[in-house]
Amino acid sequence: MPELSFRPEAEAEAAEARAWYESKRAGLGDEFLLALDAAIESILRNPLQHPVARTTVRRAVMRRFPYALFFVVEGDRVTVLAVFHGRRSPRRWQRRV
Repeated sequence: MPELSFRPEAEAEAAEARAWYESKRAGLGDEFLLALDAAIESILRNPLQHPVARTTVRRAVMRRFPYALFFVVEGDRVTVLAVFHGRRSPRRWQRRV
Protein backbone atom coordinates (compact mmCIF):
# COMPACT_ATOMS: atom_id res chain seq x y z
CA MET A 1 0.00 0.00 0.00
CA PRO A 2 1.37 3.45 -0.86
CA GLU A 3 2.49 5.91 1.78
CA LEU A 4 0.13 8.89 2.11
CA SER A 5 0.94 12.46 3.01
CA PHE A 6 -1.01 15.71 2.95
CA ARG A 7 0.34 19.09 2.07
CA PRO A 8 -0.33 21.56 4.90
CA GLU A 9 -2.80 23.45 2.70
CA ALA A 10 -4.81 20.26 2.11
CA GLU A 11 -4.87 19.49 5.84
CA ALA A 12 -6.12 23.01 6.54
CA GLU A 13 -8.83 22.71 3.88
CA ALA A 14 -10.07 19.43 5.36
CA ALA A 15 -10.13 20.90 8.88
CA GLU A 16 -11.93 24.02 7.66
CA ALA A 17 -14.56 21.98 5.80
CA ARG A 18 -15.10 19.72 8.81
CA ALA A 19 -15.56 22.73 11.09
CA TRP A 20 -17.97 24.37 8.65
CA TYR A 21 -20.14 21.26 8.38
CA GLU A 22 -20.07 20.77 12.14
CA SER A 23 -21.28 24.36 12.60
CA LYS A 24 -24.26 23.59 10.38
CA ARG A 25 -25.33 20.49 12.29
CA ALA A 26 -23.80 18.55 15.16
CA GLY A 27 -22.23 15.37 13.83
CA LEU A 28 -22.13 16.50 10.21
CA GLY A 29 -18.44 17.32 10.52
CA ASP A 30 -17.78 13.75 11.59
CA GLU A 31 -19.76 12.51 8.60
CA PHE A 32 -17.54 14.66 6.40
CA LEU A 33 -14.47 13.00 7.94
CA LEU A 34 -15.93 9.55 7.25
CA ALA A 35 -16.42 10.47 3.59
CA LEU A 36 -12.88 11.86 3.50
CA ASP A 37 -11.54 8.61 4.98
CA ALA A 38 -13.44 6.59 2.36
CA ALA A 39 -11.89 8.67 -0.44
CA ILE A 40 -8.44 8.20 1.08
CA GLU A 41 -8.95 4.43 1.31
CA SER A 42 -10.00 4.36 -2.34
CA ILE A 43 -6.87 6.27 -3.31
CA LEU A 44 -4.62 3.97 -1.30
CA ARG A 45 -6.23 0.80 -2.72
CA ASN A 46 -5.64 1.85 -6.30
CA PRO A 47 -4.47 5.42 -6.94
CA LEU A 48 -4.33 4.99 -10.71
CA GLN A 49 -8.08 4.23 -10.94
CA HIS A 50 -8.82 7.91 -10.37
CA PRO A 51 -8.89 10.17 -13.44
CA VAL A 52 -6.17 12.63 -14.28
CA ALA A 53 -7.31 16.18 -13.62
CA ARG A 54 -4.23 17.94 -14.93
CA THR A 55 -0.86 16.59 -16.09
CA THR A 56 0.14 14.24 -13.24
CA VAL A 57 -2.54 15.31 -10.76
CA ARG A 58 -5.42 12.91 -10.17
CA ARG A 59 -8.84 13.57 -8.63
CA ALA A 60 -10.83 11.44 -6.20
CA VAL A 61 -14.38 12.68 -5.69
CA MET A 62 -15.89 12.37 -2.23
CA ARG A 63 -19.34 10.86 -1.85
CA ARG A 64 -22.15 12.96 -0.42
CA PHE A 65 -20.06 16.12 -0.08
CA PRO A 66 -19.10 18.40 -2.98
CA TYR A 67 -15.36 17.93 -2.42
CA ALA A 68 -12.56 16.21 -4.26
CA LEU A 69 -9.05 15.24 -3.28
CA PHE A 70 -6.37 16.23 -5.76
CA PHE A 71 -3.24 14.12 -5.46
CA VAL A 72 -0.05 13.01 -7.17
CA VAL A 73 1.47 9.56 -7.23
CA GLU A 74 5.26 9.39 -7.04
CA GLY A 75 6.45 5.81 -6.84
CA ASP A 76 5.04 4.34 -3.63
CA ARG A 77 4.04 7.74 -2.24
CA VAL A 78 0.73 9.57 -2.66
CA THR A 79 0.65 13.27 -1.81
CA VAL A 80 -2.69 15.02 -1.40
CA LEU A 81 -2.33 18.55 -2.74
CA ALA A 82 -5.84 19.80 -2.01
CA VAL A 83 -9.18 18.92 -0.41
CA PHE A 84 -11.20 21.14 -2.64
CA HIS A 85 -14.84 22.24 -2.86
CA GLY A 86 -16.28 21.76 -6.33
CA ARG A 87 -17.44 25.37 -6.64
CA ARG A 88 -14.07 26.96 -6.00
CA SER A 89 -11.83 28.11 -8.79
CA PRO A 90 -9.49 25.30 -9.84
CA ARG A 91 -6.67 27.80 -10.18
CA ARG A 92 -6.21 27.65 -6.41
CA TRP A 93 -5.20 23.99 -6.38
CA GLN A 94 -3.45 24.16 -9.75
CA ARG A 95 -0.90 26.60 -8.29
CA ARG A 96 0.22 23.82 -5.94
CA VAL A 97 1.40 21.56 -8.77
